[in-house]
Amino acid sequence: MNMKKIAALALLSISLTSPSAAAEFTKGTVQKVDTKAKKLTIKHEELVNLDMPAMTMVFVVADPAMLEKAKEGQTVQFVAERIRGKLTVVEMK
Repeated sequence: MNMKKIAALALLSISLTSPSAAAEFTKGTVQKVDTKAKKLTIKHEELVNLDMPAMTMVFVVADPAMLEKAKEGQTVQFVAERIRGKLTVVEMK
């Protein structure tokens, strides 16, 4: 095999074995911030990675610091994942 083919195969094998580096952000609007329960209620667009249609739902947050930045009525972009059976916001901007 020539060097280009070897390099292409190596790159392909790395991309298939490593976790997805580019998480897909979803747009939403914060409806409620519950600091005591460490939860956010977000009206969001479709969550493709969770196969969920657009709706309003409650999420726990992976990092409580997210609650300090979130304000009711604020438009956000976030990544949600199912962690230990709970829908969890893992990234937010």
